[in-house]
Amino acid sequence: MPQNSKRKSLYFWVAFVLIGLELLSHKSAIAKEILLKVGIVQRLGENKEGLTLSSTSGDLLSLSFKDEQGKAKTLQTSQVKLEIISQPLSKGKVEERLVLSDHATFETAENSAKQWRKQGIQVEITQPGRWQVWAKRDVYQTPLLRRWLLESLKKKGATTAYLDTNVVSSQPQVSFFINGVRYYPKQLEITTRQNLVKVTQDNQQPRLYSGSLVIQPNAYSTYTLVNNVPLETYLRGVVPHEIGPNAPLNSAKAQTIIARTYALRNLRRFQADNYELCADTHCQVYYGLTGTNSIADQAIVTTKGLVLTYQNELVDALYSSTTGGVTALFSDVWDGEERPYLQALVDSPLQVWNLTQQSLANEETFRRFINLKDGFNETGRTVFRWSKESTIQELNQDLKKYLERRKDPLANFKTIIWMEVTKRSPSGRILTMAIQTDKGMLELYKNEVRSAFSPPRSTLFYIEPIYDANNKIKGYSFVGGGLGHGVGLSQYGSYNLAKLGWTAEKILAFYYPGTKIQPLNTSIIYWKEKK
Repeated sequence: MPQNSKRKSLYFWVAFVLIGLELLSHKSAIAKEILLKVGIVQRLGENKEGLTLSSTSGDLLSLSFKDEQGKAKTLQTSQVKLEIISQPLSKGKVEERLVLSDHATFETAENSAKQWRKQGIQVEITQPGRWQVWAKRDVYQTPLLRRWLLESLKKKGATTAYLDTNVVSSQPQVSFFINGVRYYPKQLEITTRQNLVKVTQDNQQPRLYSGSLVIQPNAYSTYTLVNNVPLETYLRGVVPHEIGPNAPLNSAKAQTIIARTYALRNLRRFQADNYELCADTHCQVYYGLTGTNSIADQAIVTTKGLVLTYQNELVDALYSSTTGGVTALFSDVWDGEERPYLQALVDSPLQVWNLTQQSLANEETFRRFINLKDGFNETGRTVFRWSKESTIQELNQDLKKYLERRKDPLANFKTIIWMEVTKRSPSGRILTMAIQTDKGMLELYKNEVRSAFSPPRSTLFYIEPIYDANNKIKGYSFVGGGLGHGVGLSQYGSYNLAKLGWTAEKILAFYYPGTKIQPLNTSIIYWKEKK
């Protein structure tokens, strides 16, 4: 063989080996198990609730913690009851945070945080109940700094910021009793050989969780029970509860891909509390290994590692139960930049309505649309169309609670005099609702309407006053459609499309136009903040 041919052959062989090693390395990086930190019991200690943790048959719990002297300790038992004990303090302690803004949802809170940062203020997003933006505690550490910042913001015209100050004489403390000794750990890790732990909260049915558990302090002087769980195992506790146990397989596949995508994109939600996701509708419903089913498991296995992307970034994979016949833009519900793939679409495989010619921003047109019932993906579903009446007294109670939570100065009003939808989006969602009270006028924006009143199941509704015999308003009728925010995929809508023979890929392309399904790899961006 000529020398040049030998050299070329050697180069080819070396290149082949290097490419093979690179592919192996790439595959290994992708295949590496992703562990999530999911807060399955949040703010433990606000009430007198307790938790019982149990191992499965033939196994033991290992409880690892540091004792009061800081010495590492591990105890084993088959069951332990965790109690929250109110520990008296030797002297009163002041707990204070500067709340910059208060919101119904993480999405709007995150946008608010971005605006505060533009003013040079360091912030953190928290969820003591509603979502809040706080002046960052480790930056504004002293009462003087917090008050200086608050006064400077007020001089600039800020109206939402306030100091939340409490003097406490006791604080919650996790405690458990084992082998005749009571322990008070600041943090407690629970593991088992089989990676399975049963959790019973109060008198509820026990739930089984895979992975390990950690009881850890949070930002509110209480505790969170965190489940450290592999991503694909986590999905087993999400998919059947989100899409339902009887979903068609292709609907379950679509749900699995966006649930995986949603989880990975939203790992930043609870940075202030040192975990990543919650286990309720503020994130995704997650019940561990309780309630798993074969359809969801099949969907998880067959879509393993697949995520939904837009320009090589994970999409904001928002979804809701029922859109009411039309999906919404991101900005119809939350503050922040539009996502190009979250569009206002008529939720039907048929041409039942043309949004470009008949915008639902017009009140009269909207009312015609909301009275349509046939031809939509969700036709026949209980919450596709709904109507509910509420008395002025009931609405007063709702609004008072809402304004008190937000520490709004109008919270001392006595009665609502008049309510009116003053602005809608082209998808029909309420953008502004005006409310006249005896103390003054207030406006509710977007999703805050659902937070303020109990009747609406979505922001896709209109109101009609109900009069008494003296022609005085005694209540309002809420007439609307859908359940939830209506952005992105409709879970019940996906049922219909799957039954029509649509694949998971086609379903996702319908609800998220312009997106791409990809195997998760190291080049994909999970999330980046837009400037």
